[in-house]
Amino acid sequence: MRVLVIEDDREVAAYVAKVLTEAGHLAMIAEDGTDGLVMATSEEFDVLVVDRMLPRLDGLALIQALRASDCRVPTLILSALGEVTDRVKGLRAGGDDYLAKPFAATELLARIEALARRSSGRTASETALRVGDLEIDLLTRSASRGGRKIELQPREFRLLEFLARNAGTVMTRAMLLEGVWDYNFDPQTNVIDVHISRLRRKIDRGSDRPLIHTVRGAGYVIRDGDAPP
Repeated sequence: MRVLVIEDDREVAAYVAKVLTEAGHLAMIAEDGTDGLVMATSEEFDVLVVDRMLPRLDGLALIQALRASDCRVPTLILSALGEVTDRVKGLRAGGDDYLAKPFAATELLARIEALARRSSGRTASETALRVGDLEIDLLTRSASRGGRKIELQPREFRLLEFLARNAGTVMTRAMLLEGVWDYNFDPQTNVIDVHISRLRRKIDRGSDRPLIHTVRGAGYVIRDGDAPP
C-alpha cells in the first residue's frame, strides 16, 4: 500500500512513516499543503494522511481542492483539534476519517488499512457483504446467517454493516461512535456495548461459531474464526 503523509511536523511525519513502513507499507512525505496537493494529484496513492494545519495550503483547503478535481483517494485527517465541531468540519470538507492527536500507532494503522480496504473492495456493483455464513444485503438492508433471516433495527444494521466493511479489524469505541453514531454520544457512554450485545445475540443465536468478538481493552471485531489476542 502506498500512503502519502502530508505533515509539516517532521517528528510526527517520521513517526507515521515508521509505523507504516514497519507494517510493510510504502510511505512518502510532503511537508506543506501545496507540495502535498501536487504529489497527490500527480502520483498514485492508496491513502492520504493529511494534517489539518499545514503551511502554504491548509489541510481542509487541500482536501477540498482534491475533491473538486475528482480525486477520490481515501483521506485520513490528523489534527490536534479534536472537538466535535472540528471533526465534523473535516468530514464535511471531504475527509473520510478523522484522528485527533495524540494517537496510538495501532489505531492509526487500523484506520489507514480500513480506508484502503474499503476503497479497494467497494465497487458500484457491490450489493452484499459476507463474513463466514453471514450475508448482508445492502440493497434491501437485510441480513441472514446460514439461511436464517435476522431482524435488525436501522441502527443495528448500520452497526453490522460498519463492522462487516472492516471485517478482521478491531474497531475501537471511538471508531464505532464516529462511523455509526456521527459523534452524537460521549465516548464513555455504554450505548455501544448495549447495541453490540443485542446485535451479537441476534447474529450468533443458534450458532456454535460466534462472529462478533470483544477484544479486551481495545474494542470489537467481526470475523469468521477466533478473536485476535
